[in-house]
Parts: sequence; C-alpha cells; structure tokens
Amino acid sequence: LGADITAYSLARSFHEEYGIKSLVLSMAKAAIIANSEIIENRVYENFDKREVLIERLIEVGKEFEGKKKLIVLGCGDWYVRALIENKAVLSPYYIVPYIDEELLNRIVLKDKFYEICEELGIDYPKTYVYNCGEENDLKFDFEYPVIAKPANSAMYHYAKFEGKKKVFRFKDEKSLREMLDKLEKTSYNYKFLIQDCIPGDDTNMRVLTCYCDHNSKVKFASLGRTLLEDHTPTAIGNPVAIINEVNPEIVATATKFLEHIGYVGFANFDIKYDSRDGKFKFFEINVRLGRSNFYVTGSGFNTVKWIVDDFIYGKTDEYTVADRENLFTVVPKGVIMKYVPDGDFKEQAKRLYKEGRVSYPLKYKADKNLIRKIYINLALLNQFRKFKKYF
Repeated sequence: LGADITAYSLARSFHEEYGIKSLVLSMAKAAIIANSEIIENRVYENFDKREVLIERLIEVGKEFEGKKKLIVLGCGDWYVRALIENKAVLSPYYIVPYIDEELLNRIVLKDKFYEICEELGIDYPKTYVYNCGEENDLKFDFEYPVIAKPANSAMYHYAKFEGKKKVFRFKDEKSLREMLDKLEKTSYNYKFLIQDCIPGDDTNMRVLTCYCDHNSKVKFASLGRTLLEDHTPTAIGNPVAIINEVNPEIVATATKFLEHIGYVGFANFDIKYDSRDGKFKFFEINVRLGRSNFYVTGSGFNTVKWIVDDFIYGKTDEYTVADRENLFTVVPKGVIMKYVPDGDFKEQAKRLYKEGRVSYPLKYKADKNLIRKIYINLALLNQFRKFKKYF
C-alpha cells in the first residue's frame, strides 16, 4: 500500500527471492513505480479515506480468494495503522504481519515509547512533552538548540500549516513558539516533543531493523550506520546512504525492548550516538519496514523472506545477525563524496564502490523498461540539485 521507494524496495525484494510480481495499491500514480515490470499498480480514487481503503482491500481479497495467499504491507504509518485497526475484517483475505492495536498505541506514540525506555533503563534523548491545547511553560533542563517533532506521526500527517517539517531544529524559544502557535491552529491535537539536540553529523546516526517471530523472539537484526541523510524539509532525517555494521550492544538493547513488550513482525529503530556521554540514544520505533529497508536486502539478507518463512511456511528460522558490509544508497557517488565528511567513513564508501558492494534499490537489472531507466537516472542527477539547495 503506497507508491513510494518503500513499495518498490519491497516489490524488488519479493521478485529477487521468489520471482513474483507485487500488486501495489495507491491513491495516485507515481513515477518511482511507473513502467515497472515487477509491479502491477492499481490506482484508486479517494484511497486516502479509511472506508475506501478497506473497501478496496476487501474487493482485491475476494478477487484472489482461494487462488493465492495474500500478504498486505503498508508503506506509510497511516496505512499500517489502518491495517492494524481493521485486522478482523481483513484477516479472512490477508496475512497482516503486524502487531495488534493495543500494543501499537503503547509504542508508536513517542512519549509512550520513552516511558518504556525509562522502565527498562534504555537511553533516549532528554525530552519535554508539549501538550497541544494546554498551557505549556517550555521550561526544560537542556539548552538550545532543540529538536521538535510530533509524538503522533500518523495524526501529524493531516496537519497543514506554513513551514511544516517532519522534524524541526530551533535555536531559541521565540522561533519554537512561532511554530507551535501555527500547529495549535491545525487538526493536530496530541503531544509535540521538544528534545535535547544531540551533537554530531549524519554519521552519528544508526538504523536498526529487527524481526520478531510469533513467539515474540528476536530472530533477525540488521544494523546500519548512516553516512548521509536527506535534508529536504519534508523528508529530513531519512537515510540516503547507509553502510552495514555490527554492534552487539545496540542489538541487545533493542532485543530487551522488543521481547519485553511481546513484539511480532518487523521493527525499525532510529538511534544516535551521543559523544558527550558515549551512549547510543534510542529516538523511536517504527512498526514497519522503512524507506531505507533495502539496506538489509542489499547486504544479502532478504527482508521479505523472514515474513514468508514465518507466516506462509511456518518455519522457525535460526537467530541471525546481518554481518555483511555493503553500501546502500539512493544518491549518486558524487553526492556521497561531496557531502559525507572526510575521514574513515568516506574512505570506507570509496572502498565499497571499488569492490562493487553497493546497492541502489531503484536500479534493478531485472526491471528492464527503458522509460523507467531514464527516469531513475534523471532522479539520481536531481539529487545534486537537492543537496546543493538544502544541505
């Protein structure tokens, strides 16, 4: 569900592993999946409305009933919440490989996530919780600059105001209050988090992907060090270049969290190293595979195989930690060489290019359509313009 790079990455993973086409349902046509030979795209009017989404899903479910086993995957927080909240009506037609609604509401709200971290002794950034619709003194025990972001990403999706960003960075209280005043006039009525700004560039970020089986046991973990993030306002913080690495300490911490709450399916964590105290701070958990999920498949550990083995074949896979070095990127080599700071990480990237251990999710040899190839190459070149403007 959803026609973005997440959808294409998952479709490619299914095609690589099983040689099958994926059906992508979306609310609009998107060039990123257009003309693909591994995807059938169906575009539905008003697909962004909950009742229409469920109605169309049931129609598709009935179309394939008795012919194929269908797995449904959401490529956005809104889609995943809709799937989870409607599991009862969808499960006769689909495998819905996500947690239940009660657990979703415990962990997807970032303020609740931090409460569990506190309980388990897991490090996270110092946080002030701003309550929309109430008086807030904005007094906290850390200094400016601060980071500000919604506690409820799915609700924030519908908030519309001038200067809206996925994540904000403010140098003083005046600019923070100006944004919050605009926010108060929107449909968003939950909490907004004001956080200590952990110093360091993009290379201090980590992304961790874990898979938990039906018994809520972590069976797979893949850690990546971010080399470079997207800096456009609507996509800020999304990794655009990742190198796989191994860190037992981070994986053990995430395992403690996931097994404590009884998690099932894929989970994705955003983490940052804090040089001030030498600790890794957990930012949030995503209850789905994220935009950069192909950093896992590209390193030789196909993400969708874990879902299929668990939900289709009922296999109990051995515990696996991804340990193959690989560079995942959605930007050209020239962008990495220009914007990644000089040092070990840039040299590591150069070496991986030389060794041919690089994966670009949208460039797939089996997807041979010429128009598509031209679009992907133009999109790559456009990254130079974007980074020049926003970095």
